[in-house]
Amino acid sequence: MTAALSAHELIARHRSTLDQALEAIRTRAYWSPHPEHPKAYGEHGSLDAAAGKAAFDALLGTRLDLGQPGTDDWVGGETSPYGVDLGVTYPHADLDVLLPAMKAGQRAWRDAGAEQRAVVCLEILKRVSDRTHEFAHAVMHTSGQAFMMAFQAGGPHAQDRGLEAVAYAYVEQVRTPDNAEWTKPQGKRDPLAMTKQFTPVPRGIALVIGCNTFPTWNGYPGLFASLATGNAVLVKPHPRAVLPLALTVQVAREVLAEAGYDPNLMALAAERPGEGIAKTLATRPEIRIIDYTGSTEFGDWLEANARQAQVYTEKAGVNTVVVHSTGDYKGMLSNLAFSLSLYSGQMCTTPQNLLVPREGISTDQGPKSYDEVVADLAKSVDGLLGDDARANALLGAIVTPDVKARLEAAAGLGEVALASREITNPDFPGAVVRTPVIVKLDGAKPDAEAAYMSECFGPVSFAVAVDSASDAVELLRRTVREKGAMTVGAYTTDPEVEQDVREACLEEAAQLSLNLTGGVYVNQTAAFSDFHGSGGNPAASAALCDGAFVANRFRVVEVRREA
Repeated sequence: MTAALSAHELIARHRSTLDQALEAIRTRAYWSPHPEHPKAYGEHGSLDAAAGKAAFDALLGTRLDLGQPGTDDWVGGETSPYGVDLGVTYPHADLDVLLPAMKAGQRAWRDAGAEQRAVVCLEILKRVSDRTHEFAHAVMHTSGQAFMMAFQAGGPHAQDRGLEAVAYAYVEQVRTPDNAEWTKPQGKRDPLAMTKQFTPVPRGIALVIGCNTFPTWNGYPGLFASLATGNAVLVKPHPRAVLPLALTVQVAREVLAEAGYDPNLMALAAERPGEGIAKTLATRPEIRIIDYTGSTEFGDWLEANARQAQVYTEKAGVNTVVVHSTGDYKGMLSNLAFSLSLYSGQMCTTPQNLLVPREGISTDQGPKSYDEVVADLAKSVDGLLGDDARANALLGAIVTPDVKARLEAAAGLGEVALASREITNPDFPGAVVRTPVIVKLDGAKPDAEAAYMSECFGPVSFAVAVDSASDAVELLRRTVREKGAMTVGAYTTDPEVEQDVREACLEEAAQLSLNLTGGVYVNQTAAFSDFHGSGGNPAASAALCDGAFVANRFRVVEVRREA
């Protein structure tokens, strides 16, 4: 295959970015090559806001032909949570044709080596970054995120997570040298001498099972980790969120071909309505790696049944915040209000259970009773979302009828401290927009336990009254152990309580945020610095991103001979 992009050219373009990413994961300091602000785009080949919107609009009602083999039908059916029918159709694959075609290109991709694979991945990410405005609309109209969140989380933040995975993959592959000279002394006899070659080899075809709410942010880490370690990657998007990942596959195929590799190293597996091909794909012998984000039920099924594959899951958890005391009461309430409201709580990191001592908490404004804390938090959420334009910009749209049903049912679980209200989006009258509900529960009552010990995905939170700080820590520990948690938060001015919370999170492997009162929130993590999930509790079997996330996507094969 003739390469339009030479290996030398790709290294010249992207080696410095790779080196900066390697330094960032070493130091854990802030760094990103992908601008967060929409106005940063429009130069050096990137699309500005108008061009990105026009590119998205041009996709509507079209057939996205990826040129991949085995296409036996065209499928679609995505409808935006904002009420727009996307009308895009995608290739439906005959797996018995597509999978062998994907495997055929792995030898040359394996032989390319870790550096070349990394810079090809960085070229893919650069081209995706140039189209961030276009991708933002695709994410917005499949996930229901408000535009600015879709732009940032679906664009630069997702691209950062993809680059982070490439950096970790590179580190793990070059940990072992390509060649070694081995000499063992034998006393008076001649020494034993060997030459040894070490080659990272891929496991096989990797399957990425996409999610509805964060198709790129959750999809890119596994996608790029597998591709950078030599594996072909088959992307199976969520049927309601195909477009962002289909565009990613399109870009990747173009770059692979231009770099002289088989474009079939990356392919799309779209499905007919109700077809449910994830289970079929997950148990095919060709599939050797699976990345999945979604429900606990299907994640558990994958871990139990996809025995031929290395499975990485991010499932559901019950995220908890311990509210014991604070030196910035107003800042605490403001921070929590934003965390509960962002994207209508439709994030795997959104707090659900707020554990508050029933005798109240100490604050810089004096003691506050349990009822006062909950009432003041409700007022803070109300104040944040009181202006409908600002509310729409924060909440986005409810992504599925199931989320809406859970929200409506939550009001019957206890005393409602903050009722959810309906908001109209003037730009998208078909959008379902709802503010969060806060429900008061007594942690000592058995009938309340069923609510706070189950994930209620969406804009629902429970203010759980507990007897003491130690009871809060014990309930936190039990929740993480039994149900898992992607995030834990705590507010306390007491060093002993802080230590108890910290110890619980260390023992149960949960990521902890302490005393957040400013512009960083418990449900946000920064690539290159923060770990998303830990892989150590039931919420997820992997962390984004660490060495363990990439190291088992390849094996090292040794060839040795006498010198």
